[in-house]
Amino acid sequence: MNTTRRQFLQHLAPVAGIMVAPNLLRAANLNGRLQHACIGVGGMMGFNDFQNFRQHPRTDVVAICDVDAGNLERALKEVPNARPYRDWREMLAKEGGRIDSINATVPDHMHAAICLSAMRAGKHVYCQKPMCHDVAEIRALTRLAAEKRLKTQLGNQHSSGAGDRMTVEYLKAGVIGHIKHVYLCSNRTSGMAYRLDQPKPPAAPVPATLDWDLWLGTAPARPYARDVYHPSKWRTWLDFGTGWSGDIGCHIFSAPWKGLGLKAPLSIEARVNRSWQESPALRAQLWARADHITWVFPGNELTGGRELTVEWFDGVEPDFYIPEEFRKLYPGERFPEEAALLIGEEGALLLPHTSGPQLLPRDKFAKVPRPKTKGENHYHSFANSILDDTPCESSFDQSGPMSEAVILGTVAVRTPGVKLEWDAQALKIPNSAEADGLLRRSYREGWHIEGLG
Repeated sequence: MNTTRRQFLQHLAPVAGIMVAPNLLRAANLNGRLQHACIGVGGMMGFNDFQNFRQHPRTDVVAICDVDAGNLERALKEVPNARPYRDWREMLAKEGGRIDSINATVPDHMHAAICLSAMRAGKHVYCQKPMCHDVAEIRALTRLAAEKRLKTQLGNQHSSGAGDRMTVEYLKAGVIGHIKHVYLCSNRTSGMAYRLDQPKPPAAPVPATLDWDLWLGTAPARPYARDVYHPSKWRTWLDFGTGWSGDIGCHIFSAPWKGLGLKAPLSIEARVNRSWQESPALRAQLWARADHITWVFPGNELTGGRELTVEWFDGVEPDFYIPEEFRKLYPGERFPEEAALLIGEEGALLLPHTSGPQLLPRDKFAKVPRPKTKGENHYHSFANSILDDTPCESSFDQSGPMSEAVILGTVAVRTPGVKLEWDAQALKIPNSAEADGLLRRSYREGWHIEGLG
């Protein structure tokens, strides 16, 4: 790429305050191809998501957007004819009827602003998990998708895999009997690494390629800090991410949620690692390093009518998360780093993340046939759903309520030791004013989201 083009990318002027007019017309694609725009093409998942959409045989990535010119430069090498933008608001305003769909692969705090704006403009949306930073934002996206009858997909890509789909079939068939208890865990300690002595890192010059104000977006202003927020460590920080349970929970929860037909929880409670709970400085800025979240869900026919307890464990504390039932059912084996374990009246089902389900005890279920379910590319199924009017695996009508439950868990983490009652219809936590205030947030001046904050 020549110097002139690089300078152009680095100095694309952000357009502030652009209002995106609703546009309910599909983009002109008389040749039966999807016209797609990628918002966020760098970081941990941005380039991966961009590549998956680029490789769909009937999709054209016609526009790309990123606050970091270096990310744009890399992506343009793959799609040299795509129109580049630094500001997603400018992109939506200028692209108008030229695009059908977008994906938002950006920090959690910007999901609602981008996706609501795109859906109000009539665009189909693929949104990375978790759906949003706050519960109220998730509810707004879920409702708007239904009102506009748009195709939507949450970025929990493993839910389209054969392992998750087989698990859903096993559970719906009642292979292990009525479900009594569910354990979920993710214990990749690298996900929540931070310095305990530095909750406010020193300011540093903003890289020439980065528009820091656009990166901050709806979040409160703060100085840039080198190797702290951008491109990937933002998940640790309250203003930008949703902690490890918010990030990975939508992966691990997905198959049990769908297989058991779960609805909104009745209550949520959490305990956290002591060093975080006892430090006002850490609690004001960062997520906890270890969580134990407990939801209680209404019973249904798959639970024998009994209320169902679901527990989540993540973090760095040894044996903080290993269920005793696993030790009995799987003696001498190591519990997977990330997994779902469902305890039924007739046995158990273990689903290691990204793998296939295992029925326990093994001898008892050795002759049970494996479902013949096949997996598919999560991104491609979203594109196909638009082109062929087929269902999405994680459409917002299904993944929205699940995401609400996951993010309610992060509310409980911020108010540890309190059993929070949940009124889903009213979108309220009636027994805790502190927790209720965490269902939504105020946005930075100039970044107001209509109907939210």
